Amino acid sequence: MKPGIHPAYRPVVFRDRAGDFAFLTRSTATSDQTVEWQDGNTYPVIDVEISSASHPFYTGNQRVVDTAGRVERFERRYGRGRRGR
Repeated sequence: MKPGIHPAYRPVVFRDRAGDFAFLTRSTATSDQTVEWQDGNTYPVIDVEISSASHPFYTGNQRVVDTAGRVERFERRYGRGRRGR
């Protein structure tokens, strides 16, 4: 690698507050906030909105989407269009 052009690659904690889940990894992301990790060291922390702990695909809490109702509502509003004629 060419020296002096790459961002610092260091340990960072990513925290999902909704899922009460955090993990330590290496990243170039930066943050002004810090957290004390389980090993006693202090690391920058980045809060994320969704992770594997809170994502519906991984937790099994998926919602069923009513696509038929949406299509019918669209057709009532705007007509059937050229394909339906």
